[in-house]
Amino acid sequence: MKEVDWRARLGRSLPFYYGWVVVASTVAVSFSTRTIMAVATLSVFVVPMTRELGWSRGLFSGAVSVGGLCAVVISPLVGKWIDRHGSGLLLAASSVLTGGLAVGLSLVGSPLAFYAMYVPGRMIFSGPVELGIPTSISNWFIRRRPLALAVDAGAKGAGLAVMPLAAQFIITGWDWRTAWVAMGLLTFVIGVIPPILFMARRPEDLGLEPDPAPNDSLAEPNDSVEANVEAPASTVESSFTVRQAFHTRAFWLLAAFSAAGFMVQAGVSLHQVPHYINQGLPGPSAALTASIFAFAQIFGSIFWAALGRRVQVRFLLAAAAFVVAAAALATSASATLPTALTSAAAVGVGVGGLHLLVRLAWADYYGREHLGAIRGFAMSAQIGGQALGPVMSGFMFDATGSYQLPLMVFTAAASLAGLLVLFATPPKYPVARTAVSRV
Repeated sequence: MKEVDWRARLGRSLPFYYGWVVVASTVAVSFSTRTIMAVATLSVFVVPMTRELGWSRGLFSGAVSVGGLCAVVISPLVGKWIDRHGSGLLLAASSVLTGGLAVGLSLVGSPLAFYAMYVPGRMIFSGPVELGIPTSISNWFIRRRPLALAVDAGAKGAGLAVMPLAAQFIITGWDWRTAWVAMGLLTFVIGVIPPILFMARRPEDLGLEPDPAPNDSLAEPNDSVEANVEAPASTVESSFTVRQAFHTRAFWLLAAFSAAGFMVQAGVSLHQVPHYINQGLPGPSAALTASIFAFAQIFGSIFWAALGRRVQVRFLLAAAAFVVAAAALATSASATLPTALTSAAAVGVGVGGLHLLVRLAWADYYGREHLGAIRGFAMSAQIGGQALGPVMSGFMFDATGSYQLPLMVFTAAASLAGLLVLFATPPKYPVARTAVSRV
């Protein structure tokens, strides 16, 4: 196909690896499409929308959960599509739909209309976008996978830092309806063209090497490798099928970790701004915590990525979960702007680790060939946690008038997840596909 041919020619003529063009394309989507339907952005809309429309916070939060549950259904299909066709067209279509839904949210006046607009947007966020971006990056990188994932995580963190503040500024100066329109238009401008033009499924499709590996670092498959010999994930690329992944202990432990960890991430992210407003902070100051939370994710991603090839990923996942647990506990006790900003920063550092390290673990443990399908099934657990956290926190607030109880629950859940993932040792597989030297 011509479109593949010109990308291949571009890849061979560039003075740097074409995988970084793919990363740049995902950055455009992460900064716009991925940010708009994130719970951290939605958090600044909780108070103005529920006040004007007379809704409970549990009802409002339910849209996040319903959208996540819809994503559970489509994620396995989306994963298989990505393995066969790549993420470019999928991400471009997701950006078009997300922009239109954001504009539609500016017109809602009833819970039914709100759900009709936000549920599909959240489904796109939790399914196609959440699967498409890290899978495409992992398909292009092996040795420098932590760095590439961290670059995209930095773009997402920047978007989450800018978008809540920008939305709050527009809400204060105009209204929340104008804020939705502005974010939708941004998605149309930034998130559509780069992925459809520049993304390709895998480097092999363009005649390129993954990452690229030095010539002397490529090894032929070794059929004599025994099942009980474990090679480091950073030096040997395995290739598990979905069925084979299901039969490993690490799959279920990583899935359980994702469910608990991302329940905490979504529950705290959506309700941190209303929590601080409830604690007596003014709206702009409370919105600042959402931006600090997002900026901290950038630094957190860099920090965890720097350790990604030096420390086993399960230990890093446990450490990130413990940071989130401590930060959730600190959030429950924060009532002043300095303590609120400190707690939000700590949550961001931990959540940045969760996002990056979970994606790194799946790719390192199970390889690239069936990564989309494997993650598509595993995403059911992650999305389920993200669906449960916000609505649970919202209804607990409606019942008690405070966020203290859900924050205590989140502290316990993150701590348990950190302990659990320590047992997720890399799965052992008898066939080593591609050996890649460290850099």
